[in-house]
Amino acid sequence: MSGSQLWVDVDDYFTSHLSPDDEALRAALRDSETAGLPPIAVTAAQGKLLQLLALAQGARHVLEIGTLGGYSTIWLGRALPEDGRLITLEYNAKHADVAVRNISRAGLERIVEVRVGPALESLPKLADENPAPFDLVFIDADKANNRHYVEWALKLTRAGSLIILDNVVREGRVADARSTEPDVVGTRAALELIASHPRLSGTAIQTVGLKGYDGFALARVQD
Repeated sequence: MSGSQLWVDVDDYFTSHLSPDDEALRAALRDSETAGLPPIAVTAAQGKLLQLLALAQGARHVLEIGTLGGYSTIWLGRALPEDGRLITLEYNAKHADVAVRNISRAGLERIVEVRVGPALESLPKLADENPAPFDLVFIDADKANNRHYVEWALKLTRAGSLIILDNVVREGRVADARSTEPDVVGTRAALELIASHPRLSGTAIQTVGLKGYDGFALARVQD
């Protein structure tokens, strides 16, 4: 058995026991595929991890940068209380339309708001609204702008908030300091910001599984 197939088999085993899906989650993936969205949503195990992190935070306010079809949004939204709020930012209007339908089917339309447009335009507008600090920020958008997204996450959070940055391994390319590829440069810049910023304490973890070889970074906002 190849290593990659073994990763998938183990992921399937974990998912079936610890993070089984339901019709709303299955439909979100199915409708995303039918609409031609790229198959880059988090896995069920990753979605459950996001949900558990939000629950451990006691999160009431969550910001997601990068909605896609709303699959990860549903996992996060289910961690929030009835009066919670989740704002998710999506660049692509077609993706946002799919996400809105998926989120509504999951019964989360009162909690979740999808905002359409480039995140680096939406974030300043959001800051101008002076929202309550976000307890958790999940960043899963264009990797070239990862550093900028972490910078905005810092502005919109409080001490004790959690920032999660997805897809940081870049198939191992993140370790190549000579790389000029925008996704690698942006991800390295974000990780270096987490490492050097006095208000952040973080780590990064490599993962294998259904989505292959990848990983994520986790940072806590300090006093």
